[in-house]
Amino acid sequence: MIIRPYEETDEQSWLRCRVLAFLDTAYYDNVLREKERYEHPAIELVAAEGEKIVGLLDIELDTEPGSVCSNGEKTGGMIWHLAVHPDYRRQGIARMLLNEAVQRAKALGAEYLEAWTRDDEWVREWYASAGFQPVDSYFQVHIDGGEELKDIVESRVPLLRPVSLFAHYTGSDKAYILSKFTRVHETVRYDLELTEPQ
Repeated sequence: MIIRPYEETDEQSWLRCRVLAFLDTAYYDNVLREKERYEHPAIELVAAEGEKIVGLLDIELDTEPGSVCSNGEKTGGMIWHLAVHPDYRRQGIARMLLNEAVQRAKALGAEYLEAWTRDDEWVREWYASAGFQPVDSYFQVHIDGGEELKDIVESRVPLLRPVSLFAHYTGSDKAYILSKFTRVHETVRYDLELTEPQ
């Protein structure tokens, strides 16, 4: 197995790895049909075993503070995808990808890395073990028809009836949201500082 930059010929294997890696997580329904392309400079790495992609890491870099990441005072790198094929977990692949990405991000001037993840405890523990610190959070709310959708949204288009909704809740009454809706994910931002404190 080697860690190397992503190549266009990796796309189908990259997609399979990502789908399988996300299947047993809170992101199980976040399926891509093609690999994302980035507007800003990016670090796109894969862990490859022969022709098979068994791990992946994509980071899009700020060109100025806040152009991609949340912190408007420092330049960062947003981790959009970090995944390891389920058959290859617990072999240090994610850590190897991260270590390589950190070196590349530093060389490109990034001051920190930012990652957002849902409420899979094992994923949160991994970020903490890699030195990331929790910084912020909000709720992602999935509303699938019926009573949950009633009185939330209505259509102004005749004969168009909403049947599901995906929303972000950034308010403070989290208990209300948790009591009202069945599928709610707390999405947490984790930051990894790449520069030494002054």
